[in-house]
Amino acid sequence: MSDVIVLKKYTNRRLYDTQQSAYVTLSDVADIIRRGKTIKAIDAGTKEDVTAFVLTQIILEEAKKKNALLPAPLLHMIIRYGENVLHEFFENYLEQTINAYVTYRGKADEQFKKWLEVGMDLSEMSQQSLVRLNPFQAFFDQFPGLKPPSEGNEE
Repeated sequence: MSDVIVLKKYTNRRLYDTQQSAYVTLSDVADIIRRGKTIKAIDAGTKEDVTAFVLTQIILEEAKKKNALLPAPLLHMIIRYGENVLHEFFENYLEQTINAYVTYRGKADEQFKKWLEVGMDLSEMSQQSLVRLNPFQAFFDQFPGLKPPSEGNEE
């Protein structure tokens, strides 16, 4: 089974999944992508690659549900400068930036989890070490019947 799912886009805006032999919605396509698959959308009439258009529709539908995708000032810049300035940025740097962020976030989450595990181990070790590092331990060791207050010999 291929990781690329080919969709045919018909003039009535319907999408047909050629692998499943069934019509799919934009929401279905988003779920396919979230499962790690890649889609390629082809216009059924012209055979033109319309993948970017379909992906943009998915993003806009998601934004519509949340009533925002990008901050208004950024959207103004996209409209103002259009393809001239932003095309290169989106094509060359945005994907790299998002990939770097996702990688960094994953590593940070992993490191934080390790710190929590170490912290739990250290809390157990510290309880044991505090008794051993007690500055009066040597004094108490000279008197085997006498126990330090931290060991429950409270009066």
